[in-house]
Amino acid sequence: MSRSGSKKPVGFGTHIIAGGIAGACEALTCQPLDTIKVRMQLSRSGRGGTKARGFIATGAYIVKRETPLALYKGLGAVLSGIVPKMAIRFASFEAYKKALANKETGKTSVGGIFVAGLGAGVTEAVAVVTPMEVVKIRLQAQQHSLADPLETPRYRNAAHAVYTIVREEGFATLYRGVSLTALRQATNQGESFLFWTGANFTAYQEIKKFAHRIQPDLPELPSYQHMLIGLISGAMGPFSNAPIDTIKTRLQKATAVPGQSSLQRIVGIATDMWKQEGFRSFYKGITPRVLRVAPGQAIVFAVYERVSNVIEKMTPTVQEDWQSE
Repeated sequence: MSRSGSKKPVGFGTHIIAGGIAGACEALTCQPLDTIKVRMQLSRSGRGGTKARGFIATGAYIVKRETPLALYKGLGAVLSGIVPKMAIRFASFEAYKKALANKETGKTSVGGIFVAGLGAGVTEAVAVVTPMEVVKIRLQAQQHSLADPLETPRYRNAAHAVYTIVREEGFATLYRGVSLTALRQATNQGESFLFWTGANFTAYQEIKKFAHRIQPDLPELPSYQHMLIGLISGAMGPFSNAPIDTIKTRLQKATAVPGQSSLQRIVGIATDMWKQEGFRSFYKGITPRVLRVAPGQAIVFAVYERVSNVIEKMTPTVQEDWQSE
C-alpha cells in the first residue's frame, strides 16, 4: 500500500521542528533573490521612458555598491520569524484540513484542501508574516555600503528596526499591508488548478498523490521527488499575485500619510504605478521572485518531509497519542 493511504496525522511538535528547519534552510538559500526582488519592486525606473534595471543588473549593482553581504540584508528579520511562520503554516493547514475532512472516510476533498490552504495563508499572514515583512523590507531598502563604516543606516538590525518603527510610527505600522499580505499568502497556499489562484498546498498534495499512484511500490517518495513537486507547486503563486506583492512592498516601505486610509494608500500606489510606470511595473521583480519561490518551496517541502519522517520514526508513541485525541 502507498504511504499516502495510511499515513498518520503529524503532531504539532513535528510541525514546529520540521517547519522551522525547512523554513530556515529556504531563507538561507534564497535571501539574495528576495533582496533583489524587493529592490526591483521599489525601483522607480521605467518612468519617463527610462529603462528599468533588470534582475542581473540589480544584483550586480547591489554587490558592487554595497558588497555581496548586502544581498542578505533583512535576513535577521526572516530568521527570527521563520520558525513561528512555518510552524503556523503547516500546523494550521493540517488543522483546517482535518476539520474539513469527511467524517466517515477521514479524507479531505480537493475543495477542502483549497480552503485549508487559504486559511493557512491568512493565519500565518496575520500572526507572523506581516510584521516580519515590514521589518525585512525596511532593512532591504537601505542602500548603504556594508564596507563603509561612515555610512550609518537608519535601521541597524531587525530589533532596532522594530524599536524605531514602533517609536516613530506606532505599533500599527508593523501591520501595514496586512490585507494584501493575507491575500498574497492565501493565494500562495491555496489551490493550483483553479484559473485565477495559483498555490502551493493543493498542488503539492495532488501531485504527491499522483506520484504515489504511479509508484505504488514505493512506501516513501524520495527527496528529489518532494523537491520537484515543491518546485512545480511553488512556481504557481508568483504569477497570479505579483501585482499584490509589488503594491504591498511599496506600501510597507512608505511612511503613512496622516488622514489617509489603508485603502486610499493602496489605490494611490496602484494608480501612480499605472500612470507613471505602466502595466509592467506591477510585475517588477517577477524573475527573482519565481527563482526564489519555486526552489524555495522545493527546499521547504523536501526538508519538511524528510525531518518530519525522521521525527515520526523516532517518536511513534507520540504520533499515536496525537491521533487518538
